Amino acid sequence: MFCRVRLVSRLPTWSPGTNHKLWKLGCFLPQCPKLSCRGTKMSADQSQKAETWDKCTLQELKVPFARTEIGTFFQEQPRIGNQYLEDAFLQRYLKTHLPFQSLGISGPLAKAFGHLTSRDPKKFWTSGQWMTERKGGSDVASGTESVAREQPDGTYSLYGFKWFTSATDSDMTLTLARIMDAQGRVEQGSRGLSLFFLEVRDKEGKLNGIEVQRLKEKLGTRQVPTAELLLDGSKAHRISAEGRGVASIANMLTITRIHNVISAVAGMRRVINLAREYASKRVVFGKLIKDHPLHMQTMARLEVETRGAFLMLMEIARLLGLEETKMASEQDLHLLRLLTPVAKLYTGKQAIAVISEGLECFGGQGYMEDTGLPVALRDAQVLTIWEGTTNILSLDVLRSLTKSQGQVLDAFCSGVQGKLELASSISELESSVQLLQDALHRLGQFTQRVGSKGAVAMELAARDFAYTLARIYTGALLLEHAAQPDATSTDTYTAQRWCKQDLCPVDSEEKAGCYDDKAASMDTYLVYEGSPVLKGKL
Repeated sequence: MFCRVRLVSRLPTWSPGTNHKLWKLGCFLPQCPKLSCRGTKMSADQSQKAETWDKCTLQELKVPFARTEIGTFFQEQPRIGNQYLEDAFLQRYLKTHLPFQSLGISGPLAKAFGHLTSRDPKKFWTSGQWMTERKGGSDVASGTESVAREQPDGTYSLYGFKWFTSATDSDMTLTLARIMDAQGRVEQGSRGLSLFFLEVRDKEGKLNGIEVQRLKEKLGTRQVPTAELLLDGSKAHRISAEGRGVASIANMLTITRIHNVISAVAGMRRVINLAREYASKRVVFGKLIKDHPLHMQTMARLEVETRGAFLMLMEIARLLGLEETKMASEQDLHLLRLLTPVAKLYTGKQAIAVISEGLECFGGQGYMEDTGLPVALRDAQVLTIWEGTTNILSLDVLRSLTKSQGQVLDAFCSGVQGKLELASSISELESSVQLLQDALHRLGQFTQRVGSKGAVAMELAARDFAYTLARIYTGALLLEHAAQPDATSTDTYTAQRWCKQDLCPVDSEEKAGCYDDKAASMDTYLVYEGSPVLKGKL
């Protein structure tokens, strides 16, 4: 009897009757008379049957999806090199603007500062911030229940429940609490809050009056643990004036919001670099993805967003450096106050959109966990939530206008005009400069019209207003960069592409009637139509 070839997933043990070439492919023919009867005289009929069988078997081996031919996805994975050396845009920026110095510190934070800035892994510390309590949200003035009892040695013992503690495994943290007087009374509101510094563990390595209630199960950023903690006599140092805790965390919020922008820009750059490398290897419809114009157009749009976000990041970092070294002008300080929430809220939105689109560049592989790509999108979602949601930060932008009596907006307009001076003299940039100046003019007209309608109208416009500030200022930064002596044609093209979008969406939406009383009422009705919440109210 003749045996048919058997395809197996593991290589069989070789025997004298095994065909060497077929064995290497994972096939063996132990009963084939032509192979196992070597040295024995075969009849003509046997010889003919063996020849026919051999030809059929070899034909079967050419079938592309025989079991030994099936394997994992065989596309070569993207490999990216040194991200600094490959980022020409970053290098050109740093060459123009570096170097802006160190900052000293004293008091109970001196030890911590030394650890936080150390390059020695054995000495280096990380820090968390524990502000959010059981009532949650950004309203710490009414949501903070933790109390502090002063001790004879000048330290404080903290008691409270921290519902959302970032970087729970850190070495130290900053937190808010209300100081109790001798009768056990505390002052409510923001005036009752003070800022405290505490080390997470004591000298013996034990938790400092801290009890972990549970770890949070988060959508992303799982590498940074977040937990619910009970403070039960945690030893702490007060580092703000009594009742000045909220004012004291303002600078910290600036830092953390800038860090948020850093994460957004880094996430966008990472996925783009992976996608462009993948496009140089993946063949679709007979050619590399990079040779498909539509794919390159899509990636170019992502690149424009990322470059704009990068320049916004470096601008607020520059302004922060001027403030910390006491070299900032009044205009610089106003811009830092205004642009920090603007940059945080806008780049967070950019990051989610860019990274989501970036995953599409990998097709189905962008949805597979074993590629390491989906985690980038999950991690990006926190960028619009952490340190204030988009709406909360938009309202913060309005507060900066009100508190400064419009001076921050004046500083904004002056800053934009200053950055357009050099670009306005370059012919390739003239049309883009005009588009930006038109948008700035529309913004001024909008503030005059809506400002007279009261706070409600302006609050409805807050998000679009913040988006407008982001788009106009980013456009000015891109034009300023494109006007530098060492700028390239891609710098010019980036600025031109950015300025072709609606740079003043708040004006467009206001003219469409999106901020009047009727629109506000209909927004609520649209959301709650059919719900018992609105029965009898509209």
